[in-house]
Amino acid sequence: METVRPPDPMPEIYITEELDRRPPKRDDPLREKRALQELAGLMADHPGRVLPRFVDLAMEMTGAVSAGLSLVQETPPPGLFRWRHVRGLLAPFEDSATPRDDSPSGVTLDRGAPVLARHPELLYGWLAEGGMQMPEVLLVPLNLGGDTPFGTLWLVSGAEGHFDGGDARAMTELAGFVGIAMRMVRSDGRLQRALADQETLAREMSSRLKNLFSVVDGMIRLSARTADTKQDLVDRISGRMRALALAHSLVRRGSRDSASPASDLRVLVEQIVRPHEDPTAGAPHRFTWSGVPLRCGEQATSGLALVLHELATNAVKYGGLATREGRVEIAWRFQGGEFALRWTEERGPPVAGPPETRGFGMVMVQDTVIQRLMGALDYDWRPQGLIVTITLPLANLAI
Repeated sequence: METVRPPDPMPEIYITEELDRRPPKRDDPLREKRALQELAGLMADHPGRVLPRFVDLAMEMTGAVSAGLSLVQETPPPGLFRWRHVRGLLAPFEDSATPRDDSPSGVTLDRGAPVLARHPELLYGWLAEGGMQMPEVLLVPLNLGGDTPFGTLWLVSGAEGHFDGGDARAMTELAGFVGIAMRMVRSDGRLQRALADQETLAREMSSRLKNLFSVVDGMIRLSARTADTKQDLVDRISGRMRALALAHSLVRRGSRDSASPASDLRVLVEQIVRPHEDPTAGAPHRFTWSGVPLRCGEQATSGLALVLHELATNAVKYGGLATREGRVEIAWRFQGGEFALRWTEERGPPVAGPPETRGFGMVMVQDTVIQRLMGALDYDWRPQGLIVTITLPLANLAI
């Protein structure tokens, strides 16, 4: 009778305890001090160069054949890692998306300490499918100056037995400094954006007041056409004014209420467009919207609220909602590692083409999408109705 051999056991992938057993071979306190000084200088003068230089220094100091960062990206759920500043043999995989919960980087963040892995491609199929050979990988968690993770540094060796406790210690010290630097850069960026917001707010108020009067005028006229009694007219106008006030409250600067429903994109869209709907029983909806569930950070919420409010106001004044039959469709999705929102107007007056001059509203929309949210904006002035497409890096929705 033929003997059936049991399958080979899964090889041991994580060998972090080896870091304590192997004596340090590359300890160089002076080199570490110089690396910290160099990163400190970059933080002061060129903060955008801190992360790529950090990867270069880590690769040089450990003798790795490849290195990079796996940066946390919360959307789409349950999150993923984005490979950035990849050096060496794995450089072609720059900007790749990798799983959050099925990867060595995920294990490292969950542990909150350096991890050493041996041939992780034997356990993680997506590494093997990419043709990656990793004799050893040293991974170090990156935190924003505390317990808030923003990714991992990973270093790949050309042979087993390469990394030791000295490498782990030196990289942990560098990673700690970089985390503090990134926290300071982020805080400074928020301050600069807040100052820019205050400057924009003064210019914005005049335009917003004009738009508000135009919207209110349209509300009164629409309500007057459909109201049966004076009290009915009062109730309808009052309800629309409350909805409009709620939409405007979503774009106030400085709100710190993280539990606000405005962080849900569906709720944000609903509250922004509600003042422009016809509340008459049985009246068709002027807006339809669809998209994946998505929560936005404070800056993304206020920016998208401004943009959607401006698009709706312009549609009422000049575009797809300038007629009773006009309709607007809003749809969003994830596309090629980006968030894409599409605004489509239909059944309005024929569109002759783009305006000859840009008003403050169009300038504000462009500045909000491109400057504040670091995205892209496209207008398609079709004769049958305007289409506006907004694309943003997924990571920018969380800020």
